Amino acid sequence: MKKCTTLLMIIGFWVISFTTYSQAKKPTLMILPSDNWCEQRYFMTDFDNQGTKQKVPNYKQAFQEDTEIGQVISKIGSMMIDRGFPLKDAEQELKAIEQRAAEDNMTASTASGASLSESPLDKLKNRAKADIVIQIWWKVSKTEQGKVISFVLEAFDAYTSKRIAASTGNGTPNNTDIVPVLLQNAILANIDTFAAQLQAHFDDMFANGREVRLTIKKWNSWDKDLETEIDGEEITDHITKWMDENTVKGRFNKTDASESVIRFEQVRIPLFDDKNKALDARDFGKKLQKFLKAAPYNFEVKLMTRGLGEAILVLGEK
Repeated sequence: MKKCTTLLMIIGFWVISFTTYSQAKKPTLMILPSDNWCEQRYFMTDFDNQGTKQKVPNYKQAFQEDTEIGQVISKIGSMMIDRGFPLKDAEQELKAIEQRAAEDNMTASTASGASLSESPLDKLKNRAKADIVIQIWWKVSKTEQGKVISFVLEAFDAYTSKRIAASTGNGTPNNTDIVPVLLQNAILANIDTFAAQLQAHFDDMFANGREVRLTIKKWNSWDKDLETEIDGEEITDHITKWMDENTVKGRFNKTDASESVIRFEQVRIPLFDDKNKALDARDFGKKLQKFLKAAPYNFEVKLMTRGLGEAILVLGEK
């Protein structure tokens, strides 16, 4: 009886663990039109990136003015949901961002008065917190046999902007179906391979951590630098030791280290904290900020971010 009870407990624990893993391991997706699609349809706007002019997609205009994009995203989203992938609605997130725009426009640095600088896509990523951004491009051509749709479906890690999955193809000639249906039928033949690529990427993150970047800098006014010794070791060594202890399996690359800057790339951080909250580069940087503000360091540390995947700590003041 005792052996039977123990066996049931083991089986129960295994089932719970497997269920928890299955629930946690699916990445959340956000689907957007590609930059090229927006460019071809003149849904672009100028963005001032700290003095440098850049053209970026105007997703709000695309959703408001294009009659097909909403249906296309709905069709693709439905296919992904059928395969177990949670979906974030980009159009609804854009509306939420607009409501917060006035507050952000009034936000400025307490030291220099500088305003926040984020691209529209960074704002959307930060708000939606999707793991993967899927971008869709399509074009309809007329042939003697009927309308033929060509498509490119690409997926990017929302934290690093690395391409992690791609699918291209052409539909069969058809004159009766509308564009969203033509596109759905064309993608359907390739969607399982595409979904498998997404899952493989996320499985790697689940096992080895999410990839982010971390940069440590110093203000010119600081009376120390990163080679200053504390308790017999340079500040750089203290930070590197902290990275060893707080990254997944100690995985990161220190690509640059001098008296004024340390750059860490391919930093693997846990997907979730102990409360099952998704972690991003800011959350990870916040932990290091807290570490450096405590004894024996007692540093003033400013934390900044670029999108979801890069945190920047500046030592010396806020």
